[in-house]
Amino acid sequence: MKVAFLLLFLGSQFLGNAQTEKKKDMTTAMTTTSKDEAAIRALMDRFAAAFNAGDIDGIMKNYLPGQDLVIFDVVPRKKYRGADTYREDWVEMFSTFKGTPKIAITDLEITADGTVGFSHSFMTVTGIDNQGHHVDRTVRVTDGYRKVGDNWLIALEHISVPVDMATGKAAPVTKP
Repeated sequence: MKVAFLLLFLGSQFLGNAQTEKKKDMTTAMTTTSKDEAAIRALMDRFAAAFNAGDIDGIMKNYLPGQDLVIFDVVPRKKYRGADTYREDWVEMFSTFKGTPKIAITDLEITADGTVGFSHSFMTVTGIDNQGHHVDRTVRVTDGYRKVGDNWLIALEHISVPVDMATGKAAPVTKP
């Protein structure tokens, strides 16, 4: 009887310790995930601040350097490979505006797990183009992130607008 009681006691202690360890692991994972999501949100805030300042170098600090960066841009419909090539696209984009355009990021949803993450959002660019026309364009953006050291960076970006299947033409994204 004493042996059965001892085994029952030891088993409950073991089970209790295992459950405590599992809770600790889950809490640690949730805390890490929350920190990673917060770090990615901060990255996107830095991106928007650099964009709104017209700071191309600041924009590019948010992207993976080198040739591993992949971008699918909406205008022109093109795939960019590498940070240097994409930097040239930013220079060209800013050159089409009088003054500095502004960007607003809305409905940003982020998922991160360890060293990879992704987000999706709407981004609205406003400003005055070189012909004096008011620009107010909203696009859908999906980003893939890679954690390099302690820093999250955009490794893949896909910018899109919906297409009207009847006409084959882009359909403006309504503001969320």
